[in-house]
Amino acid sequence: MKPRVGAAGADRGGRRAAAVLLLVVLAALIPLFGPSPALHGTGEAAAPGSGGIALLRTVLFAALAVPVGELFARRLARGVPGAPPARPRSWSVVANTAGFLAALGLASVVATGNLVPDGLAAIDAGGLYGSRDGKLALVEVNAFLAAALCAASGRPGTQVWPLAAVAVAEALRAHPTTEYSPLLGSGLTLVHLVCASLWAGGLLYVLRTLRLWRTTETGGVLLGRFARVALVLLVAVTATGVGSSLRRMPPETVLEQLTDTAYGRVLLAKAVLMAGVALLALWARIRLARAADPSTAAAPARAEVHALGVVVAVSGLLTALPVPIRW
Repeated sequence: MKPRVGAAGADRGGRRAAAVLLLVVLAALIPLFGPSPALHGTGEAAAPGSGGIALLRTVLFAALAVPVGELFARRLARGVPGAPPARPRSWSVVANTAGFLAALGLASVVATGNLVPDGLAAIDAGGLYGSRDGKLALVEVNAFLAAALCAASGRPGTQVWPLAAVAVAEALRAHPTTEYSPLLGSGLTLVHLVCASLWAGGLLYVLRTLRLWRTTETGGVLLGRFARVALVLLVAVTATGVGSSLRRMPPETVLEQLTDTAYGRVLLAKAVLMAGVALLALWARIRLARAADPSTAAAPARAEVHALGVVVAVSGLLTALPVPIRW
């Protein structure tokens, strides 16, 4: 019987790995091919290379979430009484490097007048210093490079400062000065981005930690600590997301723009995904509170982090679509 049990476990593990791989592929396809179906029938036109830009923005968001969540979850783990010393290998260097490459690609687009460059000769790197978007793009490139170096150093905690610079630059970039009350919009985006990064990246690291901690007690305590903070993060992400949406789509036009504009359609898809994530989070919290074995809450939590990965991809697509008209 033992070989059969082992084979069944291996089969389940294989199915889980295949499911994760499928989700990763789908998450990559969302921003890459998403603009065309989202724009269909709206009368709107996508900017050249919007699929590639959405993919780069998705990588940038994910690259920010991984180290931010890692720093946050490591801090939570240190406070768990009797916690084993084992910690998952840091992914911060790889994530920050990916963020650097994505930011570099986005900066090259800005350097060619927000067009996809067809060669190195078309990129005016010096022109980045002459515009607000160019300067913000350079800040993101340099900040990710600095974060990668900090993560590889003996004091990885110092990467929090360049990562903060990335978040601020991204929040400012999302709201040009010609927009209505841009500082308010940047503030909402900053809180939304930071809380989402803490939630998605933190949950990923907590689940990786639980795999190393074979004891139920310490794993349950860590998951419980994260669950309490994640509830606050969920409220903050929801509130700032709704606030940002209402700024771009006034209440009296929301229903119409949710179906008639590409931005509204993708925003609606993101809202549905977030509702699913919230249900998965609630399921995990109920299991954590009622189950005799708190580790059983890890199953819905794994589904939650996978769904959050898809949300990140949808968010990347959202940034590449035309902003709806404020009627």
